Amino acid sequence: MKLVEITKTGFDVELDIRYASNNNFTSAPIYSRPRCFLNEEAAENLQIAIILAKQMGYRFKLFDGFRPTEAVQALWDHTPNPDYLAPPTSGSPHARGAAIDLTLLDGNGDEVEMGTGFDAMTVKSHHGALDISGLAQQNRATLLGIMTSAGWDFYRNEWWHYQLFKPRRYPTLSDAAANTKMMVSE
Repeated sequence: MKLVEITKTGFDVELDIRYASNNNFTSAPIYSRPRCFLNEEAAENLQIAIILAKQMGYRFKLFDGFRPTEAVQALWDHTPNPDYLAPPTSGSPHARGAAIDLTLLDGNGDEVEMGTGFDAMTVKSHHGALDISGLAQQNRATLLGIMTSAGWDFYRNEWWHYQLFKPRRYPTLSDAAANTKMMVSE
């Protein structure tokens, strides 16, 4: 399976690859390099979503895409919570290059209000959460509408997570098998 690198210039997105920094729920880098990849179908769907968002005055900030199996294991080892992380044995959609974590940016390049931050493991992160502001509800609905219109499925517990329908048709990949060099320093 071929993975496509998602770059700022190639896709007109902002990248904030959280698992390559301390700014994630583990408070430590999981990836050694901040890179974002998707499989070819997912990259095509992202392009459609980018066009739809632009027509509405938005851009995307991407937090994560392809997540090598080693990273899936490391996250699970840190916080084995199946409500927010795919157990390594089930094969995360991220490890298939079939999932993306993202948010909307407004016309000034600022993140829109979503009610919680990325990777907040709380019921406030769920689609349909009632204890967030009306503006956050509206922004989540906008993101949901853009992404589903572009062919993405959503995960109800995470407003930021979108994946291809039937992602299991793609194999899970390690960093070495994908040749992404996300887990090793060069």
